[in-house]
Amino acid sequence: MRMLGMIAAAFAMALLHGGRAGAQVLPDGPLLASADMREGQDLSGEWTYSIDPYRDGMAGFHGGAAGTGHRRYDDTDVEQARRADPPALYEYDMDRAPRATLPSSWLTHAPEMRHYQGLVWYQRRFDADPVAGERQFLRFGAVNYAAEVWLNGEFLGRHEGGFTPFAFEVTGKLRAEGNRLLVGADSIRDWQDVPPPVTDWETYGGITRPVSLIAVPETYVDDAWLRLTPDGRITMDIALDGPQAAGAPVEIAIPGLELRLTTNADPTGRVTFRITPPSGLERWSPQNPKLYDIEIRTGEDVWRDRVGFRTIAVRGSEVLLNGEPVFLSGISLHEEELGAQPTRNMTPAAARALLTIVRDDLNGNFVRLAHYPHGDAMVRAADELGLLVWSEIPVYWRIAFADPDVLTHARTMLSEMVLRDRNRASVVIWSVGNETPVDAPRNAFMAQLVADARTLDPHRLVSAALLTERDDSGEVPVMRLVDPLADHLDVLAVNTYNGWYGPDRPEDVPRIAWDVPAGRPLVFSEMGAGAQPGLHAAQGEEPIKFTEEYQATYYRNTLAMAEGIETLAGLSPWILKDFLSPRRQLPGVQDGWNRKGLIGPEGERKLAFDVLAEWYAEREE
Repeated sequence: MRMLGMIAAAFAMALLHGGRAGAQVLPDGPLLASADMREGQDLSGEWTYSIDPYRDGMAGFHGGAAGTGHRRYDDTDVEQARRADPPALYEYDMDRAPRATLPSSWLTHAPEMRHYQGLVWYQRRFDADPVAGERQFLRFGAVNYAAEVWLNGEFLGRHEGGFTPFAFEVTGKLRAEGNRLLVGADSIRDWQDVPPPVTDWETYGGITRPVSLIAVPETYVDDAWLRLTPDGRITMDIALDGPQAAGAPVEIAIPGLELRLTTNADPTGRVTFRITPPSGLERWSPQNPKLYDIEIRTGEDVWRDRVGFRTIAVRGSEVLLNGEPVFLSGISLHEEELGAQPTRNMTPAAARALLTIVRDDLNGNFVRLAHYPHGDAMVRAADELGLLVWSEIPVYWRIAFADPDVLTHARTMLSEMVLRDRNRASVVIWSVGNETPVDAPRNAFMAQLVADARTLDPHRLVSAALLTERDDSGEVPVMRLVDPLADHLDVLAVNTYNGWYGPDRPEDVPRIAWDVPAGRPLVFSEMGAGAQPGLHAAQGEEPIKFTEEYQATYYRNTLAMAEGIETLAGLSPWILKDFLSPRRQLPGVQDGWNRKGLIGPEGERKLAFDVLAEWYAEREE
């Protein structure tokens, strides 16, 4: 993989605010910030695929270097080679392998793939039009979980982490016709991976986000970050990459503000602007999700994005958006589209369909995108629709917190998430993890991630979903937040399921007391109960678990408990939509689905949906 050029690396490491060079663990490829806005050759569509359950495509029968197994990596046309050498043995032929439409998970490629986990090879043949004097990059939105990429028989590199983008430079490696792109997608994880092997959601192995071939001039805008800082000024940081980056002329245009700025990059190819915006600047908010078109030009390259300007801060127990208190009326989401057979192909239309339910029907202004960075389509839709976003990395439950390599991996994931989405006005909270058990290695691990998030982006809030302790020694149960990580966070967040898990009945929940740090904003990052869509309690009988009535009763009582917490600044209940989870196997009720959604897989609205929607509507009055 091509390492970050000196220019982009210096920019990303220094981070403008005193970040010590080398303090962060950064992506080791081109940033290509806002690459989804660049014109490129879309490689979505029909690919061929082949399972590799014994992983022999990685090495020969007795081990050895990658690529020695059954000639998967070479650029051989099997039919032509077989005619030239009839005795030759080929046990794989990617040109005649089964076909699938990407992006999607292999779980829906064919019935026999539904529960496959392991290694799958994908091939796409394509023509290109490489132009002299241009540079070409292959950009992957995400491959779950790890990817090895080969082009025309040449190994390009490997990427680990199933939820963030990566790119390889392929300048000089393309042909006008018949390029062969081969990707090994590996869904297997162990306890040194992030997330760990055991989670509570479906592992959607495969190429799950778009793949594109992007061409840029030799010197181009690799990264740009624009934001409104707390002092009310627009700050822009731009990093060029290429042989003419040093001293290159740079022009920045924001037509909606009638701004046009011209300058030259410094000797490292970096540009920094801090300006007082015109009086006509409209700040982005849920009520007015104003986005401004941005153009940055250097030489023949034009970088484009749509950016909103707003501030986010805390004051005591309040969250402040543009200096005004805002209650986070939210819901959690997995990256799973509506439908009886989701395949993790979150198109812009699919993202808007989910988020429109949150905004227009649930009366929400906030979404927790759990438990990993969601795709470009989701955060851009949130920008456009005016929904505040919590974005997190999959540091989930128990991983190898004492392993320094695992920490390095998590830090890289965090950098990839932040560097991709720093221009999204909707993203207001970076989360560094979910329900991680407290001990000394974990505490140090998580504190490092918080420090990284602050250095990478000091203008957003940092949180994590924390565990609590229960004390039943007094007259009423008390839930206590005693996690030492709380001292490092801007927003305290806890997951609470009293009335679903544990000894409480729903009617017991309103009397539960909360012992949380005073003067700090608290968010219930999860609360919820399961219900099978359409399963109702018999008339006159007490509702039992998994009926819609039980879930609705749970919500009424948990919201009553929440009203007694003075520092409560928001909610993101678990969860908008039922989602696939192999660990949930109660026959006739779960059948592989986590049923805590307020709507069913195809959008069937449960009784609890209206309970929460009405509660949010009353807060707005």
